Amino acid sequence: MNSSSAASASPGDPVAPDTALAPDSTVTADDARASDAARASDTARLFERIFGAEPTGVWAAPGRVNLIGEHTDYNDGFVMPLALPHTTTVAAAPRGDGVLALYSADLPGPVAVLPLEDLTPGAVPGWTGYPAGVLWALRDAGHEVGGASLCVTSTVPTGAGLSSSAALEVASAMALCELYGAVPDGQRLARIAQRAENAFVGVPCGIMDQMASACCTAGHLLHLDTRDMAARQVPFDMAVEGLRLLVVDTRVKHDLADGGYAERRAGCEAGAEALGVPSLRSIPHDGLDDALAPLGDPVVRALVRHVVTENERVARVVELLEAGRARELGPVLSEGHASLRDDFRVSCPELDLVVGTAVAAGALGARMTGGGFGGSAVVLVEADAVGELGERVVAASAAAGHPQPRVFEAVPSAGARRIL
Repeated sequence: MNSSSAASASPGDPVAPDTALAPDSTVTADDARASDAARASDTARLFERIFGAEPTGVWAAPGRVNLIGEHTDYNDGFVMPLALPHTTTVAAAPRGDGVLALYSADLPGPVAVLPLEDLTPGAVPGWTGYPAGVLWALRDAGHEVGGASLCVTSTVPTGAGLSSSAALEVASAMALCELYGAVPDGQRLARIAQRAENAFVGVPCGIMDQMASACCTAGHLLHLDTRDMAARQVPFDMAVEGLRLLVVDTRVKHDLADGGYAERRAGCEAGAEALGVPSLRSIPHDGLDDALAPLGDPVVRALVRHVVTENERVARVVELLEAGRARELGPVLSEGHASLRDDFRVSCPELDLVVGTAVAAGALGARMTGGGFGGSAVVLVEADAVGELGERVVAASAAAGHPQPRVFEAVPSAGARRIL
């Protein structure tokens, strides 16, 4: 039997607005509950139409945006993401025929039918590899998980650096666990999801995306130490400060992204080996120039410099937030973008234009976010300047012949949850 007839893409098409939000745009707890209820109802009805029966339940996991701490998670460093209101929703039910059946509302094609005995790393192409990888990872870890029917809908923008794959993995992991009586905590869900992506799909990602999707809480950033997995929730309410954190999705994703990510991870590992440390986390920021001196390869030296300085930027952001000095976050964000552009070399002209235009238009700071080579930027801006800034970013992109970016507010939202 063919393992998958689905298209090779992640599910979901964003519903975020294509223009800048009004300055007073917020998402309240009531809004979130209403949105969950609507998504649950819509996805459950679709499941019933596709599979001919009601689902056992409906689960949702969000995409994320990373405020600071980029390419540090696979170097045992610090990260600081927040969950977005945009979610991937999975309606699911168990089945006893030894099959994983998958349907995406956002991709054309029939139900993908995957025999459990055929679920081996690298064998399932396209978006179906993510939930299939989760089921494989659960079984490989000793969980007695059988067949299931999953129906997927999503509002997480794909290709935007906002972790649509992690949202799909975490929502699928929570659904499969609860269907079969295994209910690990958020960190365990994240580990299963990461293993699915690393070992089954073949993407050497760190743990940040999955932890953000599984463990973030509304109104907070997740300050995560990826070495010992210590996590704490840091309050983050820019509206109280008269500020907004915007996401600008450039709508571009360059083809070198997959290989480029792996190359940079390998370069970081080579740097750690050359310096005789278990990971780049072990290199202190103080005396960094002396620490870098033994590295003869300038490319590796730059990669190491970015990771060490980025960890220090995360520490500064924590200090500023705890001191109530949110406006001073802006220069730290812009400094992070320069490091990602010049040392880590993962930016691109579209992102650089967005960041430069935003700062020139009065933003307090901006930087690319996510793996790079396209995707999104985050922009910290005064609330009353949101509309004008969005217009200027859109106009600059049009003048350069780039796709029209999508601009929306990053509202710190809840992590994975059952919604029906």
